[in-house]
Amino acid sequence: MVEIKNLTKFYGAHPAVQDISFTVGDREVLGFLGPNGAGKSTTMNMITGCLPSSAGTVLVDGYDIEKQPLEVKRRIGYLPELPPVYPDMRVREYLTFAAGLKGVPRPDRKKQVERAMERLSITDVQKRVIGNLSKGYRQRVGFAQALLGDPKFLILDEPTVGLDPKQVMEVRGLIRDLAKEHTIIFSTHILAEVTAVCERVVIISKGQIRAVDTIANLERSVSADTVLKLRVEGELTKVTRLIQGIEGVKEIREAEIESDGINIFTVALESEEVRKAIVTTLVSNDCMVLEINTLHANLEEVFVRLTAPTRTQTREEAFEELGRKLEADRAAELAEENDRDGGEEADS
Repeated sequence: MVEIKNLTKFYGAHPAVQDISFTVGDREVLGFLGPNGAGKSTTMNMITGCLPSSAGTVLVDGYDIEKQPLEVKRRIGYLPELPPVYPDMRVREYLTFAAGLKGVPRPDRKKQVERAMERLSITDVQKRVIGNLSKGYRQRVGFAQALLGDPKFLILDEPTVGLDPKQVMEVRGLIRDLAKEHTIIFSTHILAEVTAVCERVVIISKGQIRAVDTIANLERSVSADTVLKLRVEGELTKVTRLIQGIEGVKEIREAEIESDGINIFTVALESEEVRKAIVTTLVSNDCMVLEINTLHANLEEVFVRLTAPTRTQTREEAFEELGRKLEADRAAELAEENDRDGGEEADS
C-alpha cells in the first residue's frame, strides 16, 4: 500500500502541492488526474524520493521515504514525464546498465532486460542508439527501465506521451496486465487513458485535491438529475405536451426532428422512477417509444467542473460589495439607535 499524508511542497513562497492525502491499495491502478501545472509531476517526484517534500509523509509498504529511502526505492519502478534515458547508449546496453543501478543480481540481468524489452516491443531496436530513436520508442525504453528489478509499485507519469494510437492501446493492455501483480499510480491529463485502465481516481488542481473516488461515483455526483434520451414516433407537438404533463418531469432540455414522424427528446427527471410513467403515457396515447436510454455524466464533465478556475472578483465588484456591507451595517446601527431611543422615551 502507498499512503500519502498531508504532502506539501513549496517553491519559495509558491505552494506547488498543498496538504494532499490519499492511499493506493495493493494491485490497484489509481488514476492521478489534473490539468497541466496542477502539481502531478511534483507529487510523483516526492512519492519516489526524487524531490524532498516541504511537509507531510509518504509511506510505501510501511517504509517512510525520508527515513528509509533505499527500502522505498527498491520497491518502486518510476517512469518520469521525461524518460531517464542516455541518448548515446544503445537500448540493451542502457537497460543492462539500469538493471545494475537497481541492484538486479548479475545472473538475472540478461533475463530481466530481455523480458522488459519484449513487454514493451523494443527487442527489434535493442542494438540501436537511443538518441536515434523516435520519441515513442524512447518513451518505451524508459518504461522498460521502470520494470527492471520487478518492483511492487509502478509510478507512471504520462506514460503514453509521444506514442501513436496503436502503441497507446498496447500500453493500456500492458498496464492492465501489470496490475495483476503491481500497484500502479498512473498520472495523466488524458481522460480516455484513465477511463480505460482505472476504477478510482484522484483529481488535483492548483496543488489541491478536488476529489478521490471511483469514476462511477464521480460521474453520478455531477448531476442530481436523471436524464433520458427518447426516440419517439409521433407528432412533435403532441409528444412534447404529453411529456411535459407527466409528474416528475423537470424539463425537456432538447427536442429535435430526426425524420418524418420520428423525434428525439432529452428529458430531465426528478428520479429514475418517472421513466416508467413516460413510457406508459406515450404508448397509451399512440406514440411509439422506439428507443430510451439513461444518460450519465462522463469523466470529462467531472474533470471540467472540479478543475474549472474560480472567477476572480474585479476591483469594482469588490468596492461595490464593500459599499453594500457598509450600508447594511449603518442601517443596522440606525435601527439599534431608534430602538434604544424608543425605549428611553417609554421609560420617561
